[in-house]
Amino acid sequence: MRRYRRGSPVLRWLIALLTGGVAGMAFGVALGFFLFPYVFPPPPAMDALSASESARIVATGSFIHADPSDPVHYGQGSVTVYEDTVFLGTDFRVGPGPAFHVYLVPRAQVRGSADVPDTMYVDLGALRAFEGSQKYAVPAGVDLALYARVVIWCERFGVLISPAALTFR
Repeated sequence: MRRYRRGSPVLRWLIALLTGGVAGMAFGVALGFFLFPYVFPPPPAMDALSASESARIVATGSFIHADPSDPVHYGQGSVTVYEDTVFLGTDFRVGPGPAFHVYLVPRAQVRGSADVPDTMYVDLGALRAFEGSQKYAVPAGVDLALYARVVIWCERFGVLISPAALTFR
């Protein structure tokens, strides 16, 4: 078996090959995580409210594009809060991404990613689709009057996708 001295061209070439392979594989995996929701988006949601769920509207709002200079993280559409349900309207839509969740947030002003993690939010669950009507149950005992915003949040990267200010009735 041949021994290679430190600094030999063959050893340098092997180290460069291994380093490049590992870096290329890491880049490919990261790119795959980012592109997967764009290439294979889930179908639009089409939830409907039953008569008992739509008994009384507590608040309404509209999702906005929190940072217009960011073309990837956006949202639009209506949200209606009932006594025990948060309903994203048929016009609801957000840019695709991984691990989006629907939060109730007590802050009156949510315009950036730093506004959410340091507050006591209520996680209503994972977003089921990037567009279409969806409903989320509000846990028992939650005082909806304390929550001024419904927020779409990316848990994986800690990024604000879209906030909706609520107008109470």
